[in-house]
Amino acid sequence: MKNKYSKIAILLAVIFSIFFIYSGIKGTIQGNWKNLWLAILGLVNMAIPFIITYIANKKNIYLPSTFQFITIIFLFFASYLGEINNFYITYWWFDLFLHIVFGFYGVIISIHLVKGIITKENNISNKRLNFFIALFAFSFTVTLGTFWEMFEFSVDYIFKTGLVKGGLEDTSTDLLVKIGAALLSSIIYYYKQKKKQ
Repeated sequence: MKNKYSKIAILLAVIFSIFFIYSGIKGTIQGNWKNLWLAILGLVNMAIPFIITYIANKKNIYLPSTFQFITIIFLFFASYLGEINNFYITYWWFDLFLHIVFGFYGVIISIHLVKGIITKENNISNKRLNFFIALFAFSFTVTLGTFWEMFEFSVDYIFKTGLVKGGLEDTSTDLLVKIGAALLSSIIYYYKQKKKQ
């Protein structure tokens, strides 16, 4: 994946990593071990989009051209702004905003995955194929969202951080918002494809 978004993503990853390193050093000096762990986690997260892209390229799986760029920004917002700088506490809407973005962009990613993996056969109608793509995109996004919630819970349990705010209510709200955004964007995709035929 070599495009202008990829180059910007690399630049952003370097800049954001500097923020995480600074936060880690500051956390160590102040004895704020929670921020130190969050900074280390943030640094690890910066590599994830590039690892996924490398694997996808090896398997000839197509990802959106903006995948690295959007994912880097999302992870920085979630880890640095949300956790280290307490945006989740300061702005009540911040967590919901990120989950809405995740819901919509998850569908875009999964549509690219399906189109890259599935070979369209003559006996499959466009209507059936588009329905399957929309259904897969919705299911894939909800699954990713659920894994994210489990990830937050696991990090809280192991490192005693505070990713999950409000317990079950927070997790349920996050999942509902993601499901709603994924459902809406999947329906929009299906009907847009239907109009084209």
